[in-house]
Amino acid sequence: MRLKKYTDFALRVLIYTGTSERKVSIKEISDTFYISTEHIRKVVHQLSVEGYINTTRGRNGGILLMKDPDEINIGEVIRLMENDFYLVECFDGEHNQCVITPACKLRSVVGEAMRAFFEVLNQYTLADLIVNKDDLRTLMDIKEEQS
Repeated sequence: MRLKKYTDFALRVLIYTGTSERKVSIKEISDTFYISTEHIRKVVHQLSVEGYINTTRGRNGGILLMKDPDEINIGEVIRLMENDFYLVECFDGEHNQCVITPACKLRSVVGEAMRAFFEVLNQYTLADLIVNKDDLRTLMDIKEEQS
């Protein structure tokens, strides 16, 4: 299974904002991960709409987590960011043209694997991903005083 870059970027935005103790900017995140500001802007917008982060425009603006890291479930974030989980054609009822679907066991096996995938992800929160804040701050070069 492969997650879209969009989902990966969303997790990075949450890790970055969860690691910092101040408002951060889209440019900071973009520069840190070498991702275009436009990509980060789209991800930040969706995370804001979903209630994970708060964005403020202007001179003293920036991005802050809206929820405690313990309340941000990783499985939930991934399900929100991905628009489909059609790992095989038969998962897509609207476009499935596979002739063996009625007798094929692949769908149930892949479905079981996907449920196991989310069972693991559902056990973790953002807090689990940022438990090593000091190391992350160093690697992402996060300064706690805005320059």
